[in-house]
Amino acid sequence: MKQPSIRKEDRIDVLVVGAGPAGLTLAIDLARRGVACRVVEATEQRTVNPRCNTTSARSMEIFRRLGLAGEVRRAGLPEDYPPSIQYRTTLLGEEIFRMDMLSAGDVLAGVGKEDWPTPEPQHRISQLFLEPVLERHANTLPGLEIERGVRLVELRQHEDHVEAVVDRDGTTSVLRCAYVVGCDGAHSTVRRQLGIRYSGVDAIQKFVSTFVRSPELGRIIARDPAWTTWTHNRRLASMIAIDGDELWLNHVAFPPDHDTDQEDPEQLLREAVGAEVQHEILGLVRWTGRQLVADRYHDGRVFLAGDAAHIWIPVGGFGMNAGIQDAVTLGWMLAAVHHGWAPPELLNAYEKERKPVGEQFAGAVGSAARASYADVSPDIHLPGPDGERARAEFAGRLATTEPHRYSPDGFSFGYHYADSPLVVGGEPQAAIDMKGFQERAQVGFRLPHAWLDDDRSVLDALGPDFTLLRTDEGVDVGAWTDAARERGIPLDVVDLPARWPDRYPTALLLVRPDQHVAWMGEADASPRELLHTVTGRPAAHEQ
Repeated sequence: MKQPSIRKEDRIDVLVVGAGPAGLTLAIDLARRGVACRVVEATEQRTVNPRCNTTSARSMEIFRRLGLAGEVRRAGLPEDYPPSIQYRTTLLGEEIFRMDMLSAGDVLAGVGKEDWPTPEPQHRISQLFLEPVLERHANTLPGLEIERGVRLVELRQHEDHVEAVVDRDGTTSVLRCAYVVGCDGAHSTVRRQLGIRYSGVDAIQKFVSTFVRSPELGRIIARDPAWTTWTHNRRLASMIAIDGDELWLNHVAFPPDHDTDQEDPEQLLREAVGAEVQHEILGLVRWTGRQLVADRYHDGRVFLAGDAAHIWIPVGGFGMNAGIQDAVTLGWMLAAVHHGWAPPELLNAYEKERKPVGEQFAGAVGSAARASYADVSPDIHLPGPDGERARAEFAGRLATTEPHRYSPDGFSFGYHYADSPLVVGGEPQAAIDMKGFQERAQVGFRLPHAWLDDDRSVLDALGPDFTLLRTDEGVDVGAWTDAARERGIPLDVVDLPARWPDRYPTALLLVRPDQHVAWMGEADASPRELLHTVTGRPAAHEQ
């Protein structure tokens, strides 16, 4: 029997396994920070089935920093397509409740932007359209290489590097990597190689998702366009606009013990629409919504991000967006260690920061999924006053539960690292809440947004690495710049107008490369000790 050929390749700074949104975002961030990386992806082509269909406001802020927000915003649905959410008995039946939101064109035009809590509101875009934007951009960056059709076979950890054994069409190569990051999804080979298990709830709901091409369906929905239409016929279903024209995704939910193999997707589509429509099935997936978080997020020089670290039921697209957050947290840490201005011990903070967020997101999303549309009266389908009363009662409940589900500012701006060893002065916080966040700077939280006079966001004014924001120009920051220079820590100093004392309540705010506040205080601070701590060197060790 012929043995596969084996060859060794040059050293790779960071190997990213998986070319989904988390992996591509991480690779882009690393490349922009001057860290050479290679992305390997087992599949030759992207999946034809839509997956996540929402990019959160926080993810859009991240894409803004990476120079991608405008291109992402212009992809997906047409700019004038209304991203409304409707609730109906069937697509052709009675409307129960609706929420109208800004279109991509409205956001690009800045409609109402003075009231936005962010420079980049969330965007409705299928992963089918998001991933190509990310990959096109990644392919323009020096030091970043993407290889498709390359399968990870084995990982071998050593003290100063990782050997990644990969297969390309039967040819086995050994890649010598400083670090490896598994962004390779729920069935992660990286996670299995590390022997890391998921913990949590293995089944919350089951789904049958049918991706169709149907101009007729497009004409029906065009009478009152919506991004998502929830229907309450025999089964709860959501019809999602993929391109706003002829591509549609019909999600139908079932109890976790239901045998979905017996469900006919043609019948499910008829029930959601309320009539037969001409269509072509492009993809069909029967799957289970879970609530699982990896027991560990790293082992030595190997890390997990995205679905490789956490999977949960897709309420609001939080899984993909949490993966993007994982990527930018890990990205700045890997870059800091690579460039030598932080010790390798800094990387231990990645799991300490992101795993608690993953666990809280999983719990909140699971609770929201279990509570969704419970006990819907069948009377909503009745004609006359009885049906009207039932629909009005249901609409009242939806008015309470749904706005935060579809504008989850708490999940975008309220997650935090207040307990991280890399922040100073963080206070114990309540669990992350989908509904709320404070537009006031807090240690460990993402820096709040405000518009500057030149039409930039405060977030746009931050440097690429650490930034010291000064709200009082009378405060001397020479000790800060001296301490940063001595340690080789890249630090920008940015002066803010003093017009927002409630939002930025201290004279100085130290902001991390991922736009989270590392410390807040006054002129009497000790810059050397603080910079020591926020870069992973405990102040007590300073000599």
